[in-house]
Amino acid sequence: MSEADMRKPVVVLVRPQLGENIGKAARAMLNFGLTELRLVEPRDGWPNPSAGPAAAGADIVLERARVYASTAEAVADCAHVYATTVRKRGVTKPVVTPEEAAREMAGNVGRSAFLFGPERSGLETDDVALARAILTVPINPDFGSLNLAQAVILCAYEWSKHETLVQPTQEDLLPPAPQDELEGLIDHLDRLLEPKGYFLPESRAEATRRTLRGVLTKPGWNHLEVRTLRGVLSSLQREPKP
Repeated sequence: MSEADMRKPVVVLVRPQLGENIGKAARAMLNFGLTELRLVEPRDGWPNPSAGPAAAGADIVLERARVYASTAEAVADCAHVYATTVRKRGVTKPVVTPEEAAREMAGNVGRSAFLFGPERSGLETDDVALARAILTVPINPDFGSLNLAQAVILCAYEWSKHETLVQPTQEDLLPPAPQDELEGLIDHLDRLLEPKGYFLPESRAEATRRTLRGVLTKPGWNHLEVRTLRGVLSSLQREPKP
């Protein structure tokens, strides 16, 4: 395992009940760059045929998943364990948010782990006792139930802020159009408005043109958008067909 992988937190699912939920948790992990999944006494055994379809392509996480007989064994090599729960379970420990836990993990020396309990009941007191801190989120007190994958994705997302991941939409953004293309658009609109008396009275023409220029330059349109707007103006300029 590379040094970079050793820095990433482990995700430990304690006594997970449904294969589908294990698969969805794996999918949430891989979305944000986590690949090491550990399972403690999965109810229906492992491998589980229901996990694969739910993982939606996160097969690498499932293939590498390891099964442990106890929570203590699953986190034995982890120096920093964060138990996810909305209840303190009778133990006194520091309480942190996913954001705080991820920040601490990024700066800690030694392996870290997120600990998640069974879908129906959550972590038991003995599980929480193994952790250095309790991880919880501000949540509706009248409905504090997160499903397993939701809990995993909250933690994985916060961790991802400390990694270099690609922002998919950034690659699709085109740069603003060059100034000469924008000047062409402004001049085109000016030529259409002039004969319509838009810039009258003459005493206000300069201020009106300046305001119009401000409106047209503010959005930072790219060259495709400028070309589209020029096409709209050209269409309006044409005489209607008889």
